[in-house]
Amino acid sequence: MKNNLSNIKKAIKYLNNNECVGIPTETVYGLAANAYSDKGTLKIFKLKKRPKKNPLIVHYYNLNDLKKDCLISLKFLKLYKKFCPGPISFVLKLKRNSRISNNVTNNKKNIAVRFPRHQLTRRLLKVLKYPLAAPSANLSRKISPVSKKDVVDEFGKKIKFILDGGRSKIGVESTIVSLINKPKILRLGGIERNKINKFLINKNKKKYKIKNIVVPGQGKIHYSPEIPIRLNIKNPKKYEAFMLIKKRKISKKNFFYLSKKKNLKEAAKNLYKTLRIIKKNKFKSIAVEKIPDIGFGETINDRLIRASK
Repeated sequence: MKNNLSNIKKAIKYLNNNECVGIPTETVYGLAANAYSDKGTLKIFKLKKRPKKNPLIVHYYNLNDLKKDCLISLKFLKLYKKFCPGPISFVLKLKRNSRISNNVTNNKKNIAVRFPRHQLTRRLLKVLKYPLAAPSANLSRKISPVSKKDVVDEFGKKIKFILDGGRSKIGVESTIVSLINKPKILRLGGIERNKINKFLINKNKKKYKIKNIVVPGQGKIHYSPEIPIRLNIKNPKKYEAFMLIKKRKISKKNFFYLSKKKNLKEAAKNLYKTLRIIKKNKFKSIAVEKIPDIGFGETINDRLIRASK
């Protein structure tokens, strides 16, 4: 506890000076800065080499903090009470007097927000006087980090401080739901589509087609290990890494298992970790067996399709 409190104080010191810090969440690690600071949020884009048109998700401690910046609807409150804090983000309308930096929203009138569940980051948010803009702590389009070590692998000493909260329990980004006009799921993630649909009048059966990037993770190329990926493969090539949904009786050096018993939630948690291991083992290509397109399988397939572009 003492170590956590001293580390939180260190993080606050850097954030107050408009620096970026790495923070743990239950989904993936984030690269955080003061969401009210033009200087701090601009550093996020520079560090990640992220296009400025790609907006950032802002992390809040609770509803009272959010009310300073966003308009609250009954639709939002219904989902908030069910799923927050947790791995879900919402696109809401900004208030005119909001102090959120224009860097965060790409000068738009809407904003993506979430309330992370990770206790260490919640303690940090509770004592800060501002919310945190925090996309995933990786270089733009690359694999998202699920541990402090992953963040160090991405940025080295370019980030001055990282809060170490252990490995992310969910391991994929938050589900994003737009509550502008009709509710839409804009990005699959840490909560399955069918669980969210139970609370929506308009059921989201298919992936929402995006003309312009309005929330993170919508680029055609994303989550990439920078290695060619082939999907729905039964027989991999001899020197190809083979990613499998469940463990096999026969084990080979090029076999990488996402779960023991075809558990899609476990497979999603292990996806980014496995991609990083394959990359570190210097495989030149990756084959992936067919992943069931249901539940967390939808999220896995979404990430792999974008990673394979």
